[in-house]
Amino acid sequence: MKKRIFLCFLALWLVLPRIKAEGEVLRWVEFDLSYAALKAALEQDIAAQGEEKAVSWIDILALASVRKGAKLVDAKAVRQAAQELKGDLTPRELLGEQYTYFAYYRRAYEAVLGGLVGNYAIEVTDQETGQTEWVATYGLKAFSPIAAGYGYSHYHDFGNRRSYGFARRHLGNDLMGSLGTPIVAVEGGTVEALGWNQYGGWRIGIRSDDTLRYYYYAHLQKDHPYVKGLEVGSRVKAGDVIGFMGRTGYSTRENVNNINTVHLHFGLELVFDESQKECDSEIWVDVYSLVELLSEHRSSVRYDKEQDKWVRIYPYRDLDAE
Repeated sequence: MKKRIFLCFLALWLVLPRIKAEGEVLRWVEFDLSYAALKAALEQDIAAQGEEKAVSWIDILALASVRKGAKLVDAKAVRQAAQELKGDLTPRELLGEQYTYFAYYRRAYEAVLGGLVGNYAIEVTDQETGQTEWVATYGLKAFSPIAAGYGYSHYHDFGNRRSYGFARRHLGNDLMGSLGTPIVAVEGGTVEALGWNQYGGWRIGIRSDDTLRYYYYAHLQKDHPYVKGLEVGSRVKAGDVIGFMGRTGYSTRENVNNINTVHLHFGLELVFDESQKECDSEIWVDVYSLVELLSEHRSSVRYDKEQDKWVRIYPYRDLDAE
């Protein structure tokens, strides 16, 4: 265990001087937090909203990672970190010389998780009166990429070998499901890429409003990959239907099913500087644990025949954005 912690700090020590020299533009992020750690930190964040001193799940995870090393953070470590942050001491006072590591973890986790938790509202209709009202809440406001009511399976496949075109690592998480399953936007943002890619088939790329996160949804359905009207520059809200699961890709010719299994390839790229967007040193993070967390918050949608489009059962508002 001590050896693993040492190696973690060694890796950070090697990269931190570059971070400072480049004005906080991170060149490397390894997102090793488990579902249990994310879930526990989220619960601590939500519970603290009614207390005298609120604590952010990002700060909690950053402190716990300094204390134990990211891969070793569990629910107990998260709760201990939350209690420390609720005290009178600042993270700098708590950590002393190790605060540099906290600053790195916080910057990295903010890039991955920023905007996923906060204030939002859904419109609910009273079944007796028929009246609608906006119900505001605080919590996980990002959604699973798979719409509610549709089954899927996945496993930890980040980094697995891929050979089509050239030997490379798998830079996402494959979610296996049924052909035509509605795919929704995890977070609100702007469509930045849309169309055919020989590796991803029909795919969509959406940039978050803070520009740090680029969500990649690939292998969408043949003949009907996207919802009507979606185009580069379109604005989408978290939970909006954007496309449909398929198995397109692995071909230079458009609209070809060359993938054996119907699935969604879901990826997340971090962009601290636009020069990182399309280059040999792109920062893609392992989203397996994040997909596990988001599975608890799924968007309810239906197809409206009269409007000939997919609509949300519960209209959504991001109160923080407003």
